Amino acid sequence: MRYEGKLYRPPSEAHSYILQATIGCSWNNCTYCDMYREKVFRLRGIADVLDDVAEAGRRFGPRVEKVFVADGDALVMPMDHWRVILPALAAAFPGLRQVSCYAMASNVLEKTPGELEELRRSGLTLVYMGPESGDETTLRRLAKQPRPAEVSRSAAYLYDAHVAASARARASGIAVSAIFLLGAGGVARTVEHARESARLATDMNPEFLAALTLTVVPGTPIARTASHQGFVLPGAAGLLTELRTFVGEARPTDALFRTNHASNYLPLAGRLPGDADRMVRAIDAALAGNVPLRPEWARGL
Repeated sequence: MRYEGKLYRPPSEAHSYILQATIGCSWNNCTYCDMYREKVFRLRGIADVLDDVAEAGRRFGPRVEKVFVADGDALVMPMDHWRVILPALAAAFPGLRQVSCYAMASNVLEKTPGELEELRRSGLTLVYMGPESGDETTLRRLAKQPRPAEVSRSAAYLYDAHVAASARARASGIAVSAIFLLGAGGVARTVEHARESARLATDMNPEFLAALTLTVVPGTPIARTASHQGFVLPGAAGLLTELRTFVGEARPTDALFRTNHASNYLPLAGRLPGDADRMVRAIDAALAGNVPLRPEWARGL
């Protein structure tokens, strides 16, 4: 297996085989993100991808149950790539039960419902979508993605794009994991960011939900803004307050919710809305100083 540059995957993919089918991110303009800035986006040659799959199959075949297709928004790959890769994964790993990838809302909306259904039949089971916020002002400041054509008339086009993309993916049978970013609105929009993120989580109605915490990485546009006092990240108490609002107000049908990413001060796990009261009590205990927070040295990307 050959990998180019740094690799990133969600915490839940810790035991997955990572297949790098694309290099970098096709958008790569999010103001907070440092993950793919050193890469120029391209599709890997399909022959190289299939060679890696075959080699992984020879080494690990019966042991692999999950595959994460990297890099940043691998769903952007055209159907002719997916139509070759997904059957190769199924052949290489007889116990395969999940294939997943990162996706922007625009990636999903660029695929027709029929294409998404075909991907699901061929083995793609889960997409990770990162709206990061439900607050339209914050979404635009983060430069989340290009304007999808089918929601271009909406003033809240980024919010609407994530709702539409989640609905399209889930209708095809592909599960959605939605990722939100505590602190993304800064101190100035902390209330709007938390409340609108909870509303977007409700409207997207994903099967899985996660909250991460913004890290201001040196060299990113948001870091340059912060250095000129235009963006101030909330402190630990402010971030926990955002988390409390999100947990208390998000009302998807039934989503598995986690804050197990290393960036977070307080690891939580439960279902929303079913376990909301229990998790709010845990957050209140942390705010009162009765539950230890993850120390700064242990936090990271």
